[in-house]
Amino acid sequence: MGNDGYRVEMEHVKKSFGGVYALSDAVIHVRPGEIHALVGENGAGKSTLMKILSGALQRDAGMIRIEGQEVRFSSPKEAKAAGIATIYQEFMLAPDLTVTENIFMDRLNSEGKIIKWKSLHEQAAKLLAEMGFEDINPKRRVANLSVAYQQVVEICKSISRNVKVLILDEPTAVLTVKEIEKLFSLLKKLKENGVSIIYISHRLEEIFEICDKITVMKDGCFVDCVATTEIDKDQLMRKMVGRELTQMFPERNVKPGEVVMEVSHLMGSSQVQDVSFQVRAGEVLGFYGLVGAGRTETMRAVFGADKWSSGEIRLLGESVHFKSPKQAVAKKLGMLPEDRKRQGVLLDQSIKMNVSITVMKKVQKYGLFHKKKEAEFVKELLEKMNTKYAAIENKASSLSGGNQQKVALAKWLAADCRCMILDEPTRGVDVGAKVEIYHCINQLAEAGIAIIMVSSEMPELMGMCDNIVIMHQGKVRGVLERDEFTEDGIIFAAMGGNGE
Repeated sequence: MGNDGYRVEMEHVKKSFGGVYALSDAVIHVRPGEIHALVGENGAGKSTLMKILSGALQRDAGMIRIEGQEVRFSSPKEAKAAGIATIYQEFMLAPDLTVTENIFMDRLNSEGKIIKWKSLHEQAAKLLAEMGFEDINPKRRVANLSVAYQQVVEICKSISRNVKVLILDEPTAVLTVKEIEKLFSLLKKLKENGVSIIYISHRLEEIFEICDKITVMKDGCFVDCVATTEIDKDQLMRKMVGRELTQMFPERNVKPGEVVMEVSHLMGSSQVQDVSFQVRAGEVLGFYGLVGAGRTETMRAVFGADKWSSGEIRLLGESVHFKSPKQAVAKKLGMLPEDRKRQGVLLDQSIKMNVSITVMKKVQKYGLFHKKKEAEFVKELLEKMNTKYAAIENKASSLSGGNQQKVALAKWLAADCRCMILDEPTRGVDVGAKVEIYHCINQLAEAGIAIIMVSSEMPELMGMCDNIVIMHQGKVRGVLERDEFTEDGIIFAAMGGNGE
């Protein structure tokens, strides 16, 4: 074991892409049997640093030691051979194969030419049982497992290779509360077995629950390494953002104006049952509810993405029934969907195309497409949104999550929407980007746009909204005004309170 008993030592690591530094002085030290959080805003360099450790990228400068030996991995295969495994958000599993086949994929016939299925199934079952997941059948197809169980299979695949360092990148993003508990009990078992775990997450409460140490990064540099017991959430956020977070939510000085959209007795799927609400110009109207309450389904029906059977929607005084989102956009209604990567942003297209897609007419001159006009228009909007990007010709996938979200917002701003539906606008972005998105939303409200904000984060709704609609099982359980907001009141209604 190397210096001070560290298993992983990464010191003064540098990495640049096309002249832009992703890492300029990154440092992390991890001991055996330690769960070590790696935190920082989007774009702080966390994933780049881990890609270097796992052999997917090469460092430009700096030192990496594993158990005291200096290493330079030229491929993920070399890193795996040294006991380093990474579990990404998108799993590297073959869905049509069984659990056993996935765990032992490249070693199915390691004992000779004939595959000994009985022995392999037994080994897989033993591994799963050791991890506390004896209820996973090794003969089941991976495609038929829940997301959490797929993650367990991915981790077992790594453990079966004698893993020393396990890197988890946002592992709970797609898990339910129950599944997260199971993952945490699994990580604790691995920790007891001496595995070093590097845990990247935006969810600070998880970090305080499970991690021993926290390394903070900002702008590609090491900021600090602290024991979880010696810091609180506010102090940690301050280190990540590098500024005081006295004002997480911008002040709201908007006096809501006339009613822009009114929904009366809307009936749609089983999750849209007699829903009524209204939103005014300059108002931020929150929608809160537990999973399955019907918030997203209601918004999809209003936007013309899903069918509805009865009720009325009035937009700018006119009764409307959109058969498609395209019709909604033509009437100045915009929607930022919950699934940014699949529906909100075209990741393989340029930033420029993503912004100007809704307004081709605006960037034409005498009926012809005008490139210079388009570029000026796009840059001006991105500046309004305080977006960080290298060039508007770059693909949207080159942006951090927070900046992708700003591009998606800019698209609707370009379309002169009078009403905007934002479904989970800050999901998966870091603290600093959240604050900037809140400012963007506030700017839109100040410009007189009616904003509907669906969110699962109660502090966010309480900090941003003028009124909050609370849904439970497809019905509206209450509408709270700003001076009535309390966490208890909101949760009570969301759980079907109010005398039910």
